[in-house]
Amino acid sequence: MAVRFVITWGDPRLKINSTDVAEWTPELERLVEDLLETGIEAEGVGIAAPQVGVNLNLAVIDPSSGQDPAQKIILINPEIIRSEGSQMGPEGCLSIPGIHEVLERPQKVWVKNRRRDGSWEELVGEDLLARAFCHEIDHLRGKLFVDYFGPVKRQILQRRYNKQRAED
Repeated sequence: MAVRFVITWGDPRLKINSTDVAEWTPELERLVEDLLETGIEAEGVGIAAPQVGVNLNLAVIDPSSGQDPAQKIILINPEIIRSEGSQMGPEGCLSIPGIHEVLERPQKVWVKNRRRDGSWEELVGEDLLARAFCHEIDHLRGKLFVDYFGPVKRQILQRRYNKQRAED
């Protein structure tokens, strides 16, 4: 396992629609382990392959931050097939460190997800898990959480982000 470099806002690789995962390979297994390790190191709930520069429909979510292996979820070619309700809550992103904003997301989502063996399963997430599913699947489609805001708000956030980076 290795912690990978997380690319940040402004990198064009974050805006690409990812390619589906075909056959499961040992290299993909290593990538999953690296993503889990990178997410824990960065104190995130989830991370998508595009955030480490890999253009594949693959993401991991671990709400326990490595404390409970049973909570690890691997998303392979995921697709939200249904959602209901609404929740408002703070959201951040490992690719936009230091920026957290309140964003509306569904309260509950159903996700069609491929398993490593190629079969399909349906995952259901509520509250934080629903938010994480939406956030990570957005990454796979080339969308960042700040893209939900209007141009003026996005510009303000971009300036704040650039200022924080210049001070680091």
